[in-house]
Amino acid sequence: MGAKMALAINCSLLDISKFDRKNYFYPDLPKAYQISQYDQPIGKNGYLDIGERRIRINRLHLEEDAAKLVHTQDKKASLVDFNRCSTPLMEIVTEPDFVSPAEAKVFLQELRLIARYLEVSSADMEKGHLRCDANVSVNITKDGKTIQTPISEIKNLNSFRAVEKALEYEGKRLYEDWTSGGESQKRTNKITVGWDETQGVTLLQRGKEEAHDYRYFPEPDLPPVTFTDDERAKLRAEIPELPAQRRSRFIEEYGISTDNARILVDTKETGEFFEKAVSEVGEWLCTLEKCDETLKQKSYKLLASLLIHKIPALLGEQDLILSETKLTAENLAECVALSLLGKVNSTALQTILEETLTHGANPSSVMKEKNLEQIEDTSALETACDTVLGNNPDAVVSYKAGKLTVIMFLVGQVMKDMKGKAQPEKVKDILEKKLSL
Repeated sequence: MGAKMALAINCSLLDISKFDRKNYFYPDLPKAYQISQYDQPIGKNGYLDIGERRIRINRLHLEEDAAKLVHTQDKKASLVDFNRCSTPLMEIVTEPDFVSPAEAKVFLQELRLIARYLEVSSADMEKGHLRCDANVSVNITKDGKTIQTPISEIKNLNSFRAVEKALEYEGKRLYEDWTSGGESQKRTNKITVGWDETQGVTLLQRGKEEAHDYRYFPEPDLPPVTFTDDERAKLRAEIPELPAQRRSRFIEEYGISTDNARILVDTKETGEFFEKAVSEVGEWLCTLEKCDETLKQKSYKLLASLLIHKIPALLGEQDLILSETKLTAENLAECVALSLLGKVNSTALQTILEETLTHGANPSSVMKEKNLEQIEDTSALETACDTVLGNNPDAVVSYKAGKLTVIMFLVGQVMKDMKGKAQPEKVKDILEKKLSL
């Protein structure tokens, strides 16, 4: 899992990776050392692109997790929760390439998505499956020279919002402390601070050790791990299409917007569901006698819109996730085909979606059983338009006097008389032709 993640973030897998003992005397590991990796980690020298920016990755290494320290409200005692102690942990260390707290947040969100696509971890920050130690310093220009403040390391941030807020706060605090002649002008070492979510402030914890303070030496009980070129190639072949690649492909192949591609890709399951529906919708359009490439392109955009807007709203009403419903990609594709071919209007489509999602019903069957199919008989539509024009002489006079917006009122009246089973665009065309006579 560590090797796959390393390859996914463009790291090189070292030929030989070894484990080390990291010695320290904090109470979060009772044996007073941590099994970690120092000079020969799993992966080195990678990168991850976020938008137009490239964030360099120094290393990816494996280690055992430490216990969780819980500080009491009165600050007089600390409790130690050993339940997660010694579970496997993957640590990714970046270079100092971030220029804003917002950028750090976006990077972490992309990292979480990659971990989920690889099924390495659920990477849920709220459950402690993903944590962040964020380092921050401030560049200050004085007398034509750029001076960097000492670094603060903010420990164990457990939400994207906390990462952004803590970095904003500590960066501002460092700037104000340095410019006012505070302690940051005197010290050269890094400090460790904690983030108090309630107060919205950082709190000093301790000075930070350097590598030599940990007295690293090779872990005698674990052998080194080796990677051959064949093993690297095999691991690469097991890596699925990653989020950034999928986003680009969705935009290029299906003509959907950047924002919609981002939302669809944000969960692996939704992206896969969308692609299955895309593969089905072309067949449905041809089955319903409309093998048209332009219509296919429209179908992709409608599929994306339904998965991003309509379906999440229905799921929210029932407190469900997509995988818990009876909606299949084939049924969603059929719904889209019925809509694009003018068989049903948007109101009817909503009804069909609800039935299909809840009961797994066949969309065409729902359309017929509930009498939702739109009337395509032109003579029937013309008769309805004539009736509405005859019943609304004032609206006709207003339209002919130049108030063209009144046409929508007339369309609404026809739709009402037809119980919503007419195509609004077709009704509008018929009305405009009749009013122009």
